Amino acid sequence: MLKPDTVQRNLIGEIIGRFERRGLKFVALKLLRLSDEKAEELYNPHKGKEFFGPLVEYVTSGPVLVGVIEGEFCIQLIRKMMGATDPKQADAGSIRGDFGIELRRNVIHASDSEETAKREIGLFFEAGDMVKYEKSDAEWVYQDYKPKN
Repeated sequence: MLKPDTVQRNLIGEIIGRFERRGLKFVALKLLRLSDEKAEELYNPHKGKEFFGPLVEYVTSGPVLVGVIEGEFCIQLIRKMMGATDPKQADAGSIRGDFGIELRRNVIHASDSEETAKREIGLFFEAGDMVKYEKSDAEWVYQDYKPKN
């Protein structure tokens, strides 16, 4: 999810491009405004923590772009590309290192496991929302790529 600061700062294309250049593939995208209920459900694992209320307020303050990305080792790659949660600790070259300034305005959210991804995708998308397709560059991205017939 690209958070409200990303949308407002016109960084959507830059960040999507980074994932695409890395060889990852978008199969669903949706621009929306989160309700309080949807934001609370998304961040439910953090309920009761001091930052929960401010986080919900922040992600509901403007539009967000939610998406589903596929690719080999997708979750690990995305987490590495995002950088540390606190942008002040994120490496230069990471998304948060390049675009984030403050912990509470950290540009992006991504699932930390396959289990979490399934839950979070289900909050925003139905199975029919995902577009299945093969990328023409897959044989150049993946060493053992075999086209599907």
